[in-house]
Amino acid sequence: MRAKTRAGFTQFFLLAICYLLIAGCSHSIPRFGLGGRYLEGKREITKGRFGDADKAILALEEVARQDPTYRDSLTLLGRAYYKKGRYRDAFEILRRASAVNPEDEIAWIALGLAQLRLGDDQRGLETLKGGLTLLYKVSVDGYKGIGFWDKSGSVRTALRQSGFLLIKEVEAKEKIITSCEVLLARIDDELWRSEGEERIEATKSGL
Repeated sequence: MRAKTRAGFTQFFLLAICYLLIAGCSHSIPRFGLGGRYLEGKREITKGRFGDADKAILALEEVARQDPTYRDSLTLLGRAYYKKGRYRDAFEILRRASAVNPEDEIAWIALGLAQLRLGDDQRGLETLKGGLTLLYKVSVDGYKGIGFWDKSGSVRTALRQSGFLLIKEVEAKEKIITSCEVLLARIDDELWRSEGEERIEATKSGL
């Protein structure tokens, strides 16, 4: 019964997002308070095993209900569902996220993982290949304009490992899932570390 209720809620939630996208909500709904809820959800997702996916879902669902085009809120919400093992919900939301922003490499990687978890192996592998290709392209000269990026090379190492495993395709499915999950975690860690270093440098420059 609970599963049916949750499925019904998810369908209603997705329909609401579709309506807001079509209606062009980003121009008609004030964003007061969205930033705080967005950052709250993002913080819980990018803290890895120390994050609270339930808190992230509550915060990001609120953001998505008001404005599904707000930054990468749909991608983060899809990742939150994924972390809770709600792979079908993650798939549906991440599919929307990749439609909203086809250049969002994280959305594509997370979507590919959800597809693999759901048993759609061939599509999942193709989606992951596309996501990793996008990630490689945007990582050639830093990442998202961040100057202090991947000094230790941990992201590059995880990216190479994931790419290598994808060559083996379905026979390496479990290893591919693990490797790509590690890759996303490394990116999260590096983003927090790099942003922290930039804040320190900005403070020093202001002295």
